[in-house]
Amino acid sequence: MKLTILGGGGFRVPLVYGALLTDRGEGRVTEVVLHDLDDSRLSAVARVLGEQAAGVPDAPTVTATTDLDEALRGADFVFSAIRVGGLEGRADDERVALAEGVLGQETVGAGGIAYGLRTVPVAVDIARRVARLAPDAWVINFTNPAGLVTEAMSRHLGDRVIGICDSPVGLGRRIARVLGANPREAWIDYVGLNHLGWVRGLRVAGRDELPRLLADPDLLGSFEEGKLFGVDWLQSLGAIPNEYLHYYYFNREAVRAYQQAEKTRGAFLRDQQAHFYEEVRDPGAKALAAWDRTRAEREATYMAENRETAGAGERDADDLSGGYEKVALALMRAIARDERTTLILNVRNRSTLSVLDGEAVIEVPCLVDANGAHPVTVDPLPDHATGLVCSVKAVEREVLAAAESGSRTTAVKAFALHPLVDSVNVARRLVEGYTEVHPGLAYLK
Repeated sequence: MKLTILGGGGFRVPLVYGALLTDRGEGRVTEVVLHDLDDSRLSAVARVLGEQAAGVPDAPTVTATTDLDEALRGADFVFSAIRVGGLEGRADDERVALAEGVLGQETVGAGGIAYGLRTVPVAVDIARRVARLAPDAWVINFTNPAGLVTEAMSRHLGDRVIGICDSPVGLGRRIARVLGANPREAWIDYVGLNHLGWVRGLRVAGRDELPRLLADPDLLGSFEEGKLFGVDWLQSLGAIPNEYLHYYYFNREAVRAYQQAEKTRGAFLRDQQAHFYEEVRDPGAKALAAWDRTRAEREATYMAENRETAGAGERDADDLSGGYEKVALALMRAIARDERTTLILNVRNRSTLSVLDGEAVIEVPCLVDANGAHPVTVDPLPDHATGLVCSVKAVEREVLAAAESGSRTTAVKAFALHPLVDSVNVARRLVEGYTEVHPGLAYLK
């Protein structure tokens, strides 16, 4: 079975390959094709993968190419983890937004809109090529903003594109752990959009254990989200929000923290990864050790400004292991082998949330089998969550419309309607600022 990884020179690719190395049995991935526009990054990642595979019998073969059509042709699965504009683009997204006093995070607010406007045209081109060159392939999208990009690709691939994210998985795992439950035996009632969702229940043996957590201040304040949002706020919500909702619930504090930081997250990762890729260019360097060391630092500093604002301290060691590669592997296994499972995924809504149309991509538990991912029925969202989900989905639709039409006016509308921008004048200046620094937005007229 052939897996093509788009963004194959990306820093997190070894996580996916490491998961593949643990997979055994029929229907497993035997061939991995890395595609990237940067030859040197491809070479660096291929070295890491080679060291990972050392001593592993029947490790999937790895080839690398800068030819997209060659990479896609004949693929069974396509894993998309591209970054249009690179980390330099992410740093620019943050810088332009913060200069206007609004959030520049890569998936939330102005930064997410700018990233989406750059990425959607590229993702749509990929979707069209997949439909032509590998019509039977399943596309697993991790490219951010994951929900928006998945929806853009679904217009050309239908249900054969599925978005994944590790945030809901990590959240459910933390809640189960603090309740003393096995995450594999828990049903997580999670619903929303990508990076905009809430856990409303956690059932173990048919019993919802979340009320017990919400009623115990000591227990509730003992894990990441309790520290990040505060016990009182979580009890007020009656749910546990995805960590990215900190940008909404504590927006002013988050913007101030990012403005005062020595470096934005994008600038930190840009410099950190540049050092890694430079180090691995040395033929004598131990590529896997360098990657492990860099990844540990990356994970430990994740959302550091938010945790500092909340006084949450350092991340727990158990939260540093990531998880999206495990979701990707479980998804591939379920489809390729008809190993039925339940995963929280980004899929078309159908009739799951009545406040959104059937084509809207949402993030919910799905039953997965050989025919793909099928969203389960969920209870309606409370009013406060409904308002936020509908507002952000409306913004995503304006981003898709701007990307399709090339309309600068529509791009301004997307920024202006976002609840974390809330000013038409700021929106106009953001579009001006982003089009000046991003060649990928030259299509906006």
